[in-house]
Amino acid sequence: MASQYQRPASITPPGIPEHLFWLLVTLAGCLALPSSLANADQNQALKPYTAEYKTTARGFDLNVTRKLEAGDRDHYILTNGGKILVVGFHEISVFRIEDSSIVPVSYVYQGTGMVNRRRELHFAPDQNSINSLYKGELYQLPYTETTLDRMNQMEQLRLVLMEDPDAARDIILRVADGKRVKDSHLVLIGEETLQTPLGPVETLHYERLHDNANRKSDLWFAPDWDYLMVRTVHIEDGDAVELMLTSAIIGDKSIGRQ
Repeated sequence: MASQYQRPASITPPGIPEHLFWLLVTLAGCLALPSSLANADQNQALKPYTAEYKTTARGFDLNVTRKLEAGDRDHYILTNGGKILVVGFHEISVFRIEDSSIVPVSYVYQGTGMVNRRRELHFAPDQNSINSLYKGELYQLPYTETTLDRMNQMEQLRLVLMEDPDAARDIILRVADGKRVKDSHLVLIGEETLQTPLGPVETLHYERLHDNANRKSDLWFAPDWDYLMVRTVHIEDGDAVELMLTSAIIGDKSIGRQ
């Protein structure tokens, strides 16, 4: 049985507010959603990749490593993790692809170090439900064929982009998270040349819409890199958390500066 999450009284670095520290650790998983697709044809596998990102807030950095690998029985395994001081996280999403659609199997988020924070999602289409573990409590969420998890939602966006970019100009992705299912609404802002550690990159700039006026999320994807996400910026109550791609290998090829 998973232990209930209890936050230590004080583990945040000096000079960074506690709420911003937790954004720095957890938004790397919520917003950093990279992938690489061979193409949208259901008969072609996703290319394996390893992508390195740096998350920054008020000068504090968290390095995040994300990998996509092929598993057994046509499953794909997407992992993501990083560590700052004595606190870190690791998450894993297992899914299949059917008819150009992500079919989630399971998702696990595990805090490491001083914080034992754990989330789980287990998709049970035969029971028409999603079994969710959140803060030590079990919840049953409604299942639909289009419901995704926090990690693989951007994989689905890329499948749509690679098949028909116009279909993803304004898109709503349904995501199971914690004790509820919510809609993630993304709208295309336009094309932008983004300056990155890998050089200038032509990107598509998206905004994630929020009900709260104090929250703002922007994401940039590179069409020439199979719509790999290269940057995110999340602002909440005036504090910004930025994530930037620093290196990546798609298949057996390094991207960026040669």
